[in-house]
Amino acid sequence: MQTLIFILILFLISIFSVLLYFKTKKSRLDLLNSGECPTCKAKTKTFFDKNTNTTFTSEVINSRILRNHGCSEVVEIEYSCNNCGLKEIHSINSSSCC
Repeated sequence: MQTLIFILILFLISIFSVLLYFKTKKSRLDLLNSGECPTCKAKTKTFFDKNTNTTFTSEVINSRILRNHGCSEVVEIEYSCNNCGLKEIHSINSSSCC
């Protein structure tokens, strides 16, 4: 009986840890897409020139497409931070059709 309870507890811990992993991965991706670095918390800077009425932005996060798998709609994007040098690669399902 103790073995059964122990296995059930291990199973529940593993399920909740996998759910926590996916939640943190999604929150990091949301931060990167919004232009904020999840490591150093740097955000996009905006400057306004009063003489020309122009707004300039200095992006902290750069993104580039590494692979586009065509009709399978999976795109691998590399995000890099200019301040701390963070580099992360995420696979994103795109909604474009062939």
